Amino acid sequence: MDELTMIDLGKATLVTALMLVAPALLVGMFTGLAVSLFQTITALQEQTLSIVPKMLAVVATLLVLMPWILRTLRDFARTLFSSLADFGPGVL
Repeated sequence: MDELTMIDLGKATLVTALMLVAPALLVGMFTGLAVSLFQTITALQEQTLSIVPKMLAVVATLLVLMPWILRTLRDFARTLFSSLADFGPGVL
């Protein structure tokens, strides 16, 4: 396995991982921004008010996107395992 193949494999892995976690991170960020804005406007500084909505929003996002996440992971694993023979002997 040469260096370019390793770089391509690492790049594909990082892009796939970023693609899978980006929706949950964005929902958590925007929910946190909305809760912070609400807390600033109402002068209500309760710690549980800031974390619980973010957790619920991220969990709901992950549940809604679970079929897509699993399909993406399955396709990535299938591509990886099907190309193992191309990597040459001595990989494992």
